[in-house]
Amino acid sequence: MNARNPKSKLLLGPGPSNADPRVLRALSEPTLGHLDPDFVAIMDETTELLRYVFGTSNEITIPISGTGSAGMETAIVNSLEPGDKAIICIAGVFGERMADVTQRVGATVIRVHAPWGKPVSPDDVRKAVKENPDAKVVGIVHAETSTGVLQPLEEIAQIAHNNGMRMVVDAVTSLGGMEVPVDRLGLDFAFSGTQKCLSCPPGLAPITVGEKALEFIKNRKAKCQSWYFDLSMISRYWGGERFYHHTAPVNMMYAFNEALRIIKEEGWEVRAARHRLNQKALIAGLEAMEMKLVVEPEYRLPSLTTVYFPEGVEDAKARKKLLDEFGIEIGSGLGVFKGKVWRIGLMGTNSTKGSVLTLIAALEDILVSMGAKVPAGAGLQAASAVYRA
Repeated sequence: MNARNPKSKLLLGPGPSNADPRVLRALSEPTLGHLDPDFVAIMDETTELLRYVFGTSNEITIPISGTGSAGMETAIVNSLEPGDKAIICIAGVFGERMADVTQRVGATVIRVHAPWGKPVSPDDVRKAVKENPDAKVVGIVHAETSTGVLQPLEEIAQIAHNNGMRMVVDAVTSLGGMEVPVDRLGLDFAFSGTQKCLSCPPGLAPITVGEKALEFIKNRKAKCQSWYFDLSMISRYWGGERFYHHTAPVNMMYAFNEALRIIKEEGWEVRAARHRLNQKALIAGLEAMEMKLVVEPEYRLPSLTTVYFPEGVEDAKARKKLLDEFGIEIGSGLGVFKGKVWRIGLMGTNSTKGSVLTLIAALEDILVSMGAKVPAGAGLQAASAVYRA
């Protein structure tokens, strides 16, 4: 067999991000049985730490075995029954994915669209709710990874709740990097993934379930469409009963536990401020290099920045040079942004001054080598000035 020797790289794309070294060490700890008392104690601590990160007291606040997409599927299959109606807000790839998952469970999807790079309008949601008062769920992406838009949730959550609808929120690229206002806004179901701002390898999907959503799960008329993601069974394993459902990914749980400990030690308010500061420096550097940002300032997602790359620069070639010559990964555009923008992630342990300045210097070198006109040193000077302010 060929040798397996992956080299360490700086992952500044839309995810995964680099895992904290403490998290990687936790992965190598001895595997225990998934019902072992020592492992159960780790499970209990993990749920408490996860409540802190989600900002909630919800009883069902647990990691699902699977990536962020497993979290989305868990949210949808447990929130809807065949024949139900759901209003799904779409402003990028992951809103479209939520609509697709919703259709697959046999629900009717009412789409509320927004242009790529813009947030969903509360007025459009209000109109959809008025026209579909029998809808059970409003689904929305808090942090749209394909566009870098941070979606304001306050007004839309109020619209949903005032009309008796449950609010399902994709927080895959926001949890661990900023506030996800679960209890503050009464979000009924929120889900995320470990591989972004939580700085843990891919493999778990943190979820939290509010009282209204839990009541629906307990009293639904039809069985959940998925056996594997059926929370009426999974919750029995995570609760006091410890009823066997499936074999938990034990070592991934160690890693996740350590990632949550790191966040608690830093404090989520401090962590959120760190993400905002480093994005501010990144943006200053990019703009000084005469690159244009996609998203308006008030809607920029702190952990993911989308930027138009200079005309005449070959997208794939530039990113390959960045990876080959500097060991830095950034993301390409998706959907309508394909071949037009780069997606730059500053997530969790990667949201640092070092990451920002290293990337800015590397980008200048790459762009100049490809014939782009970039003011010499301007990016580094502008980014550094943010940290000195």
